[in-house]
Amino acid sequence: MTSLRPLAAVRNAAIVVLSVPLSCQQPLPALVPATATPQEQKPADAPKTEPAPWQLARAVGTPTWLHVSGEQRTRYETLDEQFRVRTPTPYGEDEDVLALRTSLRFDATGDVVAGTLEILDARQYGIDDTSFVDTTMVNTTDVLQAYGDLRLPELGGGKSHLRAGREAIDLGSRRLMARNAYRNTINAFNGVGWLWQGSESTARVFWMLPVDRLPADFASLQDNEWDLDVQSLDTQFAGLYWSTKTAERTTLELYVLGLDERGVSTRRRELLTPGLRFFHNTNNNQPVARRNEWFYEVELAGQLGESKANTQSASPTLDHLAGFAHASLGYSFDAPLSPAVQVAYDYATGDQDPTDGSNERFDTLYGARRFEYGPTGIWGAVARANLNSPELRLLLQPAKSVSVMIAYRGVWLAEARDSWTSAGLRDASGNSGNHVGEQIEARVRWELIPKSFDVELGGAVLLAGSFQESASAGVAQDASYGYVQSTWRF
Repeated sequence: MTSLRPLAAVRNAAIVVLSVPLSCQQPLPALVPATATPQEQKPADAPKTEPAPWQLARAVGTPTWLHVSGEQRTRYETLDEQFRVRTPTPYGEDEDVLALRTSLRFDATGDVVAGTLEILDARQYGIDDTSFVDTTMVNTTDVLQAYGDLRLPELGGGKSHLRAGREAIDLGSRRLMARNAYRNTINAFNGVGWLWQGSESTARVFWMLPVDRLPADFASLQDNEWDLDVQSLDTQFAGLYWSTKTAERTTLELYVLGLDERGVSTRRRELLTPGLRFFHNTNNNQPVARRNEWFYEVELAGQLGESKANTQSASPTLDHLAGFAHASLGYSFDAPLSPAVQVAYDYATGDQDPTDGSNERFDTLYGARRFEYGPTGIWGAVARANLNSPELRLLLQPAKSVSVMIAYRGVWLAEARDSWTSAGLRDASGNSGNHVGEQIEARVRWELIPKSFDVELGGAVLLAGSFQESASAGVAQDASYGYVQSTWRF
């Protein structure tokens, strides 16, 4: 494959964002001509209107019961000093990739029956034989969603419906089940579910088969080859979810998720994951508070059952007992740039002893992580497994259409004898300690056309800690990542 290293200059611009946002004291220049001369000015009472963004449904002229929409995202990513471990052939030190994701969606609505069809195409350009690539990056043209809804009579003062087919779902905090936003490919599930929504509460029950994205081998992914995505009764996923408002802008969620994985080439997980979440004025680390208000979130999840440590057929099945906790607290100030500051802490258990016949490493199931742990793609240095990690985050809004985020996160292993799962690096003796390093991240997003077109520039660095240096026999280096992307919604 042709290397994208000639584009490496973009990396420098992307990583510079780590030091630029705090200097954004003035609003960005408006994308309109300079002020008109007096004789050219419109009357003072002339209404100011913005041109409506181009919409596919309006251009096609679909009937009122059918809505057609789509999205095209282009992202260039670059990584220096690869932190992942691969044997016997190691990854290259540097990577560049152009990631493209395009979707087309059809929504049909009726009084009793409704349905959705969504096609997704996700591919990459620039991956070579020493690069990292997997099915989180490539899934050429396939059906992401194809489901039908049957609306049911009102129940308990709320509306409900049955849904059957293939679906991409955001559940609760998205930490355990999510429609991936930053990642190039998106989780999908085939099955049935019942949804109920009242004025203050929501309930959901589902049974589904997770979709396996194909092909999955390196050579096929490198060449963006196509194969039909499939599902199997060998992997079943079910859940109960309930949420209710306990006060104005304060919500309580309770859930139980079950995963039964029987495939020979899998970790054969049989896991039950109960949990609860309580939050106020926040949504996935993004405050929705008014100025001079606090926002906070707490989520706790336990996990029990059985699992294997890896996918090797000879590996024994182990007892599984794990847990996860997240807590965050922030404040939104009434000040220039609309600043908000947040402190957060995440703890996900790790395997205490690789020889004791049990597995205590938390499994994040089908969750997303970009919204709190940094970019994924060819980065993804922090994961919700064997993690002990505090974070300090600053959010700014220099202009109505511009948002800035800067975060500092310390990364330690919860258990020194378990893996740094993102890198595949482990010291089973525990002698390398547990300090993975510090991640510094920044992002600037500019919405050029409201609800239609935005650009985003971001980057992250991972300063190597003592665990990396010792467990890698001294070859660990500080790693850096940058990206620039555009998203067009039509």
